[in-house]
Amino acid sequence: MQSHIIKYKALQGDIMREFKTASSLFDGNLALSIAPALTPKGVEENPLFFSGEIIEPVVISAGLLVLADIVSTRYFKYTPVAQRDPILSAQGDRLRAECFSACNGVYARFDVFQSALDGQILHGTTNVDIGADLRKSLFNINQGDRLKFHIGDDGWKTLHSKKLDCGGILTDIQIQRPVKMPDRWVRALGNCAMLHKNMKYKFHVEGMQAKAFIAMLPPATGKERSGWLTPTKTAVILKQREEKNSIYISGLHRLSALKRIMSYVNAIYFYAPESGEVGQMMLEVCMRGASIILSLTAKSYEGYSGEGALLDSLSDLKILEYADRIDDILNFESRLDFDVMSKSIGMIKKDMNAAIELLAVSGKLGFDVRERAFFHRELPDDPDRVLKDNPRLVGARKLMQETSYVEDDVWHIKSGDTIYRVIYPADTRAENAKCTCAWYLKHQNSRGPCKHILAVKLKKEV
Repeated sequence: MQSHIIKYKALQGDIMREFKTASSLFDGNLALSIAPALTPKGVEENPLFFSGEIIEPVVISAGLLVLADIVSTRYFKYTPVAQRDPILSAQGDRLRAECFSACNGVYARFDVFQSALDGQILHGTTNVDIGADLRKSLFNINQGDRLKFHIGDDGWKTLHSKKLDCGGILTDIQIQRPVKMPDRWVRALGNCAMLHKNMKYKFHVEGMQAKAFIAMLPPATGKERSGWLTPTKTAVILKQREEKNSIYISGLHRLSALKRIMSYVNAIYFYAPESGEVGQMMLEVCMRGASIILSLTAKSYEGYSGEGALLDSLSDLKILEYADRIDDILNFESRLDFDVMSKSIGMIKKDMNAAIELLAVSGKLGFDVRERAFFHRELPDDPDRVLKDNPRLVGARKLMQETSYVEDDVWHIKSGDTIYRVIYPADTRAENAKCTCAWYLKHQNSRGPCKHILAVKLKKEV
């Protein structure tokens, strides 16, 4: 298979956003053209990801409405905003739709498994619009209706057929076109992948207890409530003190979109950081043939940013090369076995883990907490943008010419009229270096190395 990096060169600029044919209404079908997409075959002008029926239409329509609610809501100081566009991945045995809230503080993933679909799932990734027109149609779907999906050469087409009192059949056609993905989603996806990798199962509830938990959630417009979600024999209760297996949540109202699927919930699994860190949490809502995963930041006013998460790896030429080698053999898998992959390409575990982390924080890999495995996606975007848009790495490259070695692991970096002092011990990573700049004094390396430390790292490699 061709390198995804090579494939993307054909998609850079505005090519992914251009429509080559006009939309049309012909013979009872409304057709909108879509842009090219990435599949295992490379760049396809008219790809096909799925064509068939959904066996549980009410579950799938409710799940899509959950995404629509989340992606158009700013939970901190509640504000409804313009619609965003989830990332849709077809992975052979399932469809995965991912998005963030407008405030970037809530990550949502909707998994639709093969058991819920009548038709073959192919492979590929694109962005889809679930705007007002589609949402209006989804509200009208009832048990017994037929929901057909066609994801591919003319966008995401939903055919909704309903039996009429007169015995006839009414079919509404809604066709959704891929549109641009928000810039910050790339880094945020990587931020989530690494956080999810460190999540640990705490407890779960089933049946009526699961439904009761969703029923007690405050609305998105409600007053912010925070505390410890604690399982009891009959319910999940929000308490002010930590108890056994309880998990901390900041902003209970950020789960409010789950009310859309309350009637179809079978179980809810709760997760918290393995480190015991207070704040971040996630849950998985299981339904027949599908699941919804929500992941919340430590504070409701914080967003998943990924800032600084990949700076050290992005400035390591060896890790970049290893990441490229792994990227070349990824093929939209829903579950990746890196132990087998490591042996097949002859890479030691330490280098493999570093390369995996770089691919994850670059948005190419997600992490499934239940299956304890990474999955592959190819974002319909320029993969070099994460590197180009990172101001500290750009700044570090500009400072390389003003970086000089003094002695005893001490370096001087001239920036404007100021000379900064960096201590960068030999045979160590950038995270262990120190700098005299204001950024380092404020954050240390908790948000990634400063541009002066990065400049020294780049200079050392040259």
